[in-house]
Amino acid sequence: MLICSKRMPQGKGLARVLVQRAATLTLDWDTRQKSRFDATDSQGRTLGVFLPRGTVVRGGDVLVAEDGSLIRVQAANQAVLHITACPEHGSAFDLMRAAYHLGNRHVPIELQPDHLKIEPDHVLAELMSAMHMIVTHLQAPFEPEGGAYGDNAMMGHAHGHAHGPSHDHEHAHDHSHSHSHTHGHDHDPTHPHGHDGPDCGHPH
Repeated sequence: MLICSKRMPQGKGLARVLVQRAATLTLDWDTRQKSRFDATDSQGRTLGVFLPRGTVVRGGDVLVAEDGSLIRVQAANQAVLHITACPEHGSAFDLMRAAYHLGNRHVPIELQPDHLKIEPDHVLAELMSAMHMIVTHLQAPFEPEGGAYGDNAMMGHAHGHAHGPSHDHEHAHDHSHSHSHTHGHDHDPTHPHGHDGPDCGHPH
């Protein structure tokens, strides 16, 4: 077994040609969020991955083996729910609202400008349909947002700073007083709104 105990996020610092020539290791999200696991790379070698606790391996990361060889990680296609707003009547707000309700349920979510992805869950699929979102079952790579799920290095296409309580910079503004914001109207966040016009192709 070849031991890998170093991870280079997105192969940063390595020459592109070295990354392209490296052996590959295709892993689903369930495995990539673990810091200890065994796997077999594209060259048939058995790898023992031992990374710092809390490490999440992203597609595009490079593992360095004890003999100095490089292994490029690929995010495997897996079953996901692909969630989009109705193209005829939906908006970016509808997608943001859907992400809010999914986030309240503490499930891993991949956030993209025009869609969300979550792991299959029939209850959440029904919730999204009730909110007039279009839910499609796909086989695709899954790269959920980091931060709250212990990701100590955000994915390459995400924000350039860490989120959540794990970030290590200090804020200069004073939190010694409380803030009160009063709004003159109430919203029921769980009440789905309807769309007028042609049918969107999914149940209402």
